[in-house]
Amino acid sequence: MQQSDQRDHGGGIDAAAARFGGRREYWIDLSTGINPQPYPIPDLPSDAWNALPDAAAQAALENAARAFWHVPEGAALLAVPGASSAIAHIPSLAPPGTVRISGPTYNEHAASFAEGGWQVVEGGDADAAVHVHPNNPDGRLWQAAETTAPLRIIDESFCDITPDATHMRLATTPGTLILKSFGKFWGLAGLRLGFVIGDPTLVRQLGRMLGPWPVSGPALHIGAAALRDHDWADTTRARLASDAARLDDLMTNAGAQIVGGTPLFRLYDVDDAQQWQTRLAQHHIWTRVFPYDSRWLRLGLPAPDGWARLKRALS
Repeated sequence: MQQSDQRDHGGGIDAAAARFGGRREYWIDLSTGINPQPYPIPDLPSDAWNALPDAAAQAALENAARAFWHVPEGAALLAVPGASSAIAHIPSLAPPGTVRISGPTYNEHAASFAEGGWQVVEGGDADAAVHVHPNNPDGRLWQAAETTAPLRIIDESFCDITPDATHMRLATTPGTLILKSFGKFWGLAGLRLGFVIGDPTLVRQLGRMLGPWPVSGPALHIGAAALRDHDWADTTRARLASDAARLDDLMTNAGAQIVGGTPLFRLYDVDDAQQWQTRLAQHHIWTRVFPYDSRWLRLGLPAPDGWARLKRALS
């Protein structure tokens, strides 16, 4: 199965509302894998907004991140303005060559490498390799032995829902970069916060590319508070697993078959994905279809007040 060169993404509620009607705020967006019950924003000091981010706040965030992810000694860590920012810059860390990206998977990696002059291949030996772990959209987990290349990127944007599956122990291997996203599990995609962990030389090089103060003051404070809140993380993992099972029950009762996914998003096989998307959109519920498979439909989790409408739409 080949990936499309098009950068298709979830979201796009404005376009959906223009096509199917209804005020934007009335729509339920299930086209992304963002936690619909985000981490509660703590009170912020005034200087988080009106002063340049200081070194103490950055250190507090980095220390919280190292503790939360059990970053091994010898691995570098860099906070970045969203994992997508790192994805856009990583191809510039090495001379262009071949990069192995087995699809289908999150398409920004291939697009960024291609724009950087790299040749994207599906298999075989390569100068670089990207492994989305768990994979988006099917939830595949990569084994450590499969993640081989001189430049190795392991995108763990969705791994915080299954922390035991992390490949963080590989962060000390030369040429390895592990990506973490704050927007998915913590549900704060608008905060634009992510992390790159791994080879110190590559991480320093990436930091120079991003320049000073890459992460905003509010993001430093909110991120540090969230990463220290282990009770919230444990409770959220249990809720997400329960909600994913609930979504599977609704969809399979409606005639869909489970392909895979994670507790934050579920991938289904249906007879006609475009038709299913249109049917749900008529109830102002937006879902994700894929240009490379006419049968795949992906749904994120509804917020608590969205379940009843989804059930009616599937009836």
